[in-house]
Formats: sequence, structure tokens, C-alpha cells
Amino acid sequence: MSQTNNDAVQAASEAENREFLVFSLGEEEYAIDILKVQEIRGYENVTRIANAPDFIKGVTNLRGVIVPIVDLRIKFNLDSVEYGGQTVVIVVNVADRIVGIVVDGVSDVMTLTPEQIKPAPEFGVTLSSDFLNGLGSLEDRMLVLVDIDKLLTSEEMALVESTRDS
Repeated sequence: MSQTNNDAVQAASEAENREFLVFSLGEEEYAIDILKVQEIRGYENVTRIANAPDFIKGVTNLRGVIVPIVDLRIKFNLDSVEYGGQTVVIVVNVADRIVGIVVDGVSDVMTLTPEQIKPAPEFGVTLSSDFLNGLGSLEDRMLVLVDIDKLLTSEEMALVESTRDS
């Protein structure tokens, strides 16, 4: 019987801690909820779509599924960076849609406790605080925690859907 209680206590403490996939864009480190990540792939050329917003690089075929590819550097208004050997696509599942996001590189998976997650500042960040879950603070690192669901808003996802269907 005590084993069941230990399992419940362990499950409760794990529920408080959250795992994030850490990736880089330029000099900054960002993180998204690991549960949204489906896979990580090397960057491959994509098929451009006419009249798509700038941040939508195009689409690619992922095992029979047409996946829109979003470049977060463009979305976040960062300086353009050349695509290189470290450039990867993080395939995420957002609102039952599969989307690929291009990032400069993926470094690791981190577990953050609630105490390590601070509220997002209202200023001084290159993207709207609407897209942020907060800041992850650990030792000498500061991670910008991105809310991938809010980032790929329903309006923009409708644009993605319309480009995919055309």
C-alpha cells in the first residue's frame, strides 16, 4: 500500500516540474514545452508557397503529411542568419496541427521547477510578451519560455492552412 502512496507523491512532484526543449536563435536561448515536440529533423529545402507570409518558409512532405515550415528568426524579427549544419526543424503539434519551426540549433532538454520559472517582463524582449510563458532561470542561463500555442495564433494558423490547401 505504501508503494501506491509513494507513486502518487512522486507523480505529484513530477507534475510540478516541467520539461522544455532548449533551442537557440542568434545569441538567445529559448525553450518550448517538450510535450509539444514531435521530432527534430535536419533542415531540408522546402517548397515555397505563393502569397504566404514571410515567416512561412514553405511546406515539406513529412511521411505523407504536408507540413508548413515557420522560420522563428523571421517571426521574431531577428537578424537573418544563414542556414548551416546546425540549423534544424523542430516538428511540433499545435492544436492538432503539425508545424515545423526552423531554429539555429537545439542544445538540450531541461527540467524546470516552478521556482525557476519567472514571469515574463513587459519590455526589452524581441517578441511580444503574449507569446511568453515566462523566463527560466538556472545558474548562469536565462531561457525565454515560448508558448508555442499562442505564438502560432489561430489567425496565422488559418493562413498556414490556406497555403497548405492551395
